[in-house]
Amino acid sequence: MIRRIPRNNPVTKTLLRPLAAALCLALLPVIAAAQGAEIAFGNVEQDPSQPVEVTAESLSVDQDDGTAIFTGDVLIVQGEMRLAAPKVEVFYDEAGNRIQRLKASGGVTLVSGDDAAEAANADYSVESGTIFMQGDVLLMQGQSTLTADRMTVDTRDGTARMEGRVRTVLQSND
Repeated sequence: MIRRIPRNNPVTKTLLRPLAAALCLALLPVIAAAQGAEIAFGNVEQDPSQPVEVTAESLSVDQDDGTAIFTGDVLIVQGEMRLAAPKVEVFYDEAGNRIQRLKASGGVTLVSGDDAAEAANADYSVESGTIFMQGDVLLMQGQSTLTADRMTVDTRDGTARMEGRVRTVLQSND
């Protein structure tokens, strides 16, 4: 037989409320996984109009489709942001003057300020300042880590949105 405990009972205040709060904290990663998680990313807002510097072991250019493929320890630098990958394909506008998009693959690392993210692939739209990372995304911010299937970084306002099986471990402050 189950007995109902009255609300004004001291047991309710001393045991059930902390238990309910702990349950809510335990469910935060589940809630984040269901809805996605929006977080800050990087120390500074990135200006997508800044020049993009690319360093690599080799370069292959296709004049017909307006692409360039950098391979071997590729490092892309734009302002405070760093992106590294084994292979990066660069897509230019029709005139061939401006970079429109960068597509990195083979294991990508993105660093902005003290924040770093890793994923299998990344697609950076330079004009919009949006970086879409997918495939076992790992985000490291100080002592905190988050994982997800996908992450979209808005470099203009310094935020990121993680989606698809978002997971984190919450540390208590002892």
